[in-house]
Amino acid sequence: MRNRWWAGPSIAAAVVVLAACGSSTASNGGGTSGGGSAASSSSGGTTATSQSKVVTDAAGFTVYWFAIDTPKKSNCNGTCASFWPPLPASAKLTNMSSLPGTIGKITRADGSKQLTYMGHPLYTFKQDTAPGQDNGNGKNLSGGVWWAMTSSGAKLAAAPAPSASSSGGYGY
Repeated sequence: MRNRWWAGPSIAAAVVVLAACGSSTASNGGGTSGGGSAASSSSGGTTATSQSKVVTDAAGFTVYWFAIDTPKKSNCNGTCASFWPPLPASAKLTNMSSLPGTIGKITRADGSKQLTYMGHPLYTFKQDTAPGQDNGNGKNLSGGVWWAMTSSGAKLAAAPAPSASSSGGYGY
């Protein structure tokens, strides 16, 4: 017993820290990130932020681009593509005809055709469960960073990480 005097307080502290970190999930309320004011456009289905308009698919889900892709090649295949489904070349984007950039397509490694915008192969994200969410924006996953596609091509600022003070009612 005498060698275990340190285990109790250390484990208790670790449990409190892990519980505080694990219990706080960021909710972006309106489904946009970047801290700007957000409003949904009823006519176009895109989400207006202080930075730019987020491009969405016909169902209103946020469309993403992968930082390590090239204009001619998707670097998200296999397991990656199961979490980040590639948009087929036949997919429609909201306000497609009024987007200022070029819409195109590439041929993926499996031979399928993928939609591109401004030279970026496009994807959706499995953890976006409702239109207007952008849970994948700014995530560093599958070997690179994922960004919500904006109509201008600018990166949408990632949602800030929750602070320790907002971890949820521990009050210590």
